[in-house]
Amino acid sequence: MVMPRKEGAVFKPLDIAPSHSADAILPRQPGRLALGRQMVIAVGSSTGGTEALRVLLTALPETMPPIIITQHMPEMFTKSFAARLDSLCKLTVKEAEDGERLQAGTAYIAPGHSHLLIKPASTIGYAISLNQGPPVNRHRPSVDVMFRSAANVIGRNAIGVILTGMGRDGALGMDELKEAGAHNIAQDEASCVVFGMPKEAIALGAAHEVLGLSHISPRLVALCQRQPHD
Repeated sequence: MVMPRKEGAVFKPLDIAPSHSADAILPRQPGRLALGRQMVIAVGSSTGGTEALRVLLTALPETMPPIIITQHMPEMFTKSFAARLDSLCKLTVKEAEDGERLQAGTAYIAPGHSHLLIKPASTIGYAISLNQGPPVNRHRPSVDVMFRSAANVIGRNAIGVILTGMGRDGALGMDELKEAGAHNIAQDEASCVVFGMPKEAIALGAAHEVLGLSHISPRLVALCQRQPHD
């Protein structure tokens, strides 16, 4: 229960920050065809996600397509977190920078101050766009924003992954990815620290597969051997 605060003799409820949807950052564009053939993996996580991402990424080869990641984390930690993962992984792991082009064999972690979006690159492929708009689901970066952007631009050439985390950020975005033709994986309850975000995505029917954490990396490798769609 929210306790009131006293201002003189008048009691008023405490202010609560509004919970914006992804509409506050970018519109949904259903039915749009993928703008390129490059496959991209989009991963969202929150509570327990730092360890889950370590397990996931260290098991992947350097031959993977680009991986974009939104982990709920304060901005002073995302760069050092990316550097630590980079020291452990075959993949290159880095904090995402505005305007940089997505490269195979690289994982990009959203900085703690910005939503991570995808835009068409100037020639072919995709580039990162960072957005400092309002928090979505009270988070910036937001998984819903990243997933919606991937659904809009990458569509059926995307793979969505939702890992351990509290709340529901990412569930609606994963459902939009599914409608755009992407293949989605949710972490199972047994291997989650908090079965919040995956549970919400599963409840919406947004996940094609529900897997234990140790099984997600080999499944991604198998999925990435398929031919991307035109």
